[in-house]
Amino acid sequence: MRILKFFLSFFGLLLIFGLLFFFLFAGSLVDKKLNGVDRSNNPELSEKAKQLHPKLTIGDWHSDNMLWDRDPLEKISHGHVDVPRLIEGNYTLAVFDAVIKSPRGLNYNKNSADAMDDITLLAMGNRWPMRTWTSLCERALYQSEMMHKAERESNGKLQLIKTKADLQNYLNEKKTKAKMVAGMLSIEGLHALEGEFENLDRLIDAGYRMMGPVHFFDNKMGGSSAGVEQGGLTEFGEKVIREMEKRSIIIDLAHSSSALIADILKIAKRPVVVSHTGVQGIKDSPRNLSDEEVRAIAANGGIIGIGFWEEAAGGKRPQDIATAIRYVVDLVGIKHVSLGSDFDGSVVVPFDCSEIIYVTDALIKEGFSDDEIDQIMGRNQIEFLLNNLPD
Repeated sequence: MRILKFFLSFFGLLLIFGLLFFFLFAGSLVDKKLNGVDRSNNPELSEKAKQLHPKLTIGDWHSDNMLWDRDPLEKISHGHVDVPRLIEGNYTLAVFDAVIKSPRGLNYNKNSADAMDDITLLAMGNRWPMRTWTSLCERALYQSEMMHKAERESNGKLQLIKTKADLQNYLNEKKTKAKMVAGMLSIEGLHALEGEFENLDRLIDAGYRMMGPVHFFDNKMGGSSAGVEQGGLTEFGEKVIREMEKRSIIIDLAHSSSALIADILKIAKRPVVVSHTGVQGIKDSPRNLSDEEVRAIAANGGIIGIGFWEEAAGGKRPQDIATAIRYVVDLVGIKHVSLGSDFDGSVVVPFDCSEIIYVTDALIKEGFSDDEIDQIMGRNQIEFLLNNLPD
């Protein structure tokens, strides 16, 4: 009996220590493992880049830093994005994206919505409230709460943008106050609605101003480029898209199947965004846009954010990002391209946000003019938002 009690006590202590380790360290360890930086292919920066970069408007359509166990106001030594590093990089605006669900065995070809969800474990490991462990909508609402808390505690260094007036007021203030950055909230996949149209109001009230219908799997909205069916827009999806447009919520077509992209562009009355992607003309991947899709998005007045990871850029160097951008510019013009890093999106990139000057340098070497570089690095994004955010 004493031996049995000893083993029960021993295994009980192991369980307690295991749970403590999980809740205190697991999320951070996963973050450090997945969000790497490989600087081995980065060139020496040109003097022109050092002179031009501080003068630029800089914006990014997509980063997943809300997903991880971090304080966004604290500068850290791993991952890709936090407010201090955004300010160091001379950012004007960064879009912070809420990741809601990610199926186990994630890949670019085919994922089932019924697969085990890794975000559930991450929500537990990050010590998110229990309401987020079982509700996709609550996960989105909680990530918004985190960023609004950061805004309140930032002493004006972070301003969350919800309207055209918010953005214009921020731009006016930034002219005399350089150490600040704007943020905007987006959602990666409207499975966050949990199939309930009424939840759209809750997400809009929480401050989300851009929403993607799908992520890595098909949902009630329609088909993903990495889904099982990869179908088009559903009846429910059409109802949601029409309401989003009515409310001036920006539609993000990243991760959408070809059929879903085509169906949404048929009914869209407002320009769309593809927040983080590559193009098949550079890298033949089901995750990337075809030339036909790039042209259709440009015809809609939309804008495409080129990603920084290898599968999107076609390589591991800053110059590969510039080459992908050049491809889009040559295809549809300068106004329809911007940056969509996918920082902190479980990807390895050549630099973190404080080192975004490497893209400036690469665009110079690609032969773009100073004004064209300013458009690509962020002015296109800012002008798009000034025209398309809610009044």
